[in-house]
Amino acid sequence: MLRLCASPNYDARPEGVVPNVVVVHAISLPPDSFGGPGVEQLFTNTLDPAEHPYYADIQHLRVSAHYFVRRDGEVVCFVAPEHRAWHAGVSCWNGRERCNDFSIGIELEGCDTQPFEPVQYVRLAGLIAELRTRYPIEAVVGHSDIAPGRKTDPGPFFDWQRLERLLRMGDDMRAPGHPHVKF
Repeated sequence: MLRLCASPNYDARPEGVVPNVVVVHAISLPPDSFGGPGVEQLFTNTLDPAEHPYYADIQHLRVSAHYFVRRDGEVVCFVAPEHRAWHAGVSCWNGRERCNDFSIGIELEGCDTQPFEPVQYVRLAGLIAELRTRYPIEAVVGHSDIAPGRKTDPGPFFDWQRLERLLRMGDDMRAPGHPHVKF
């Protein structure tokens, strides 16, 4: 259930850098609306500012994520994880700045005002488990953890304990945690 939709908003990771952090995001376009083409259009630089008043303010952005998990569980890959997607912006994790260099960004279709769908947690856990077989993932954190004060996602309705339970059920070979890691 993985669909490819290539974003031009990526580049090479710094030489020798392997991703070891997963950053969980939440996005909805227009804000608090689900199911439309807005996120895909934003990540592919095709957002039409005439479609919604909010789009006029963001249509100039050049952003992407590695993956996007829709409310119905569909997973869209915009950038292969070996590349650097432009998802984190100004950010810092565990003393390391420029989190795009060493992280994989997974966007969930969601917002700060509504719970996420159960299937989104299942798909997210599956992605993380698969990524752990390919990369030395040491932490799974929220965008708000790497850009505090600037970002709030995945927001107060994201259930970190639910994700942790799913990962434990499907992945007994968990990486050792850091004191500030969600799990």
